[in-house]
Amino acid sequence: MAIMLQHVSIPRPPGEESAQIARRFYGGLVGLTEKPIPSTIVHADLVWFKIGEETELHVFAETEPFPTTGQHFCLNVSDVEAMRKAISEGGYETWLPDSIQGRPRFFCRDPFKNIIEFTQIVDDYMKYQRSN
Repeated sequence: MAIMLQHVSIPRPPGEESAQIARRFYGGLVGLTEKPIPSTIVHADLVWFKIGEETELHVFAETEPFPTTGQHFCLNVSDVEAMRKAISEGGYETWLPDSIQGRPRFFCRDPFKNIIEFTQIVDDYMKYQRSN
């Protein structure tokens, strides 16, 4: 049986204003393409984006407090430094975690405080594992 990730869902406050903020951040700054939501749920307060060919990001309205833990999702980008520069120049703080060899990366929070990791997979980190 084949298994693959189909979508990731993250919260934002309800309303059109936060939907527009999501569009500016994920569509404008990050560069994802917005995708129409299915007509059967058009009444829902959702914004969907394409990630690659088959994966989606669903930004949904949530009234409950958002998580403040390390929960996050990761986007593999072709130029992690260019993305970090764009995110920083867009007014968002970025930070560097512990390094993983062959995977330069950084983290940021979106306008709704969701954590996003951006990475560029340039090599197989397993090549650098030490044998015990």
